[in-house]
Amino acid sequence: SELLLNKSAYVNVPEGRYGNALQAASVGGHERIVMLLLDRNVDVNAQGGYYGNALQAASAGGHEQIVKLLIDKGANVNAKGGYYGNALQAASAGGHELIVELLVYNGADINAQGGEYGNALHAASA
Repeated sequence: SELLLNKSAYVNVPEGRYGNALQAASVGGHERIVMLLLDRNVDVNAQGGYYGNALQAASAGGHEQIVKLLIDKGANVNAKGGYYGNALQAASAGGHELIVELLVYNGADINAQGGEYGNALHAASA
């Protein structure tokens, strides 16, 4: 990945199942690649793909450190879209309690509607 980035690969191209490189690295838990992408000013809030955005992808995958990195770089904790609707629902559906706490602490709307489960309580219950 670093070789591709050093060769000026387009990091914000919105294509494929994961929407973009940051989303793919986030759902896979590839912290080093996420850091490389963020260091190259990738759009932390880019939308698209199955998960909607990188924060939702990392939340669904249960990758707490990546969630922290994304929030520190300005990820919108209430961004909507994707299969789960938002990051809080993605974390809730996966039973990732520490990520749920982190998202709520950083301002996630616990009553936000949308996605496969409708809201975070339904996602956690499922």
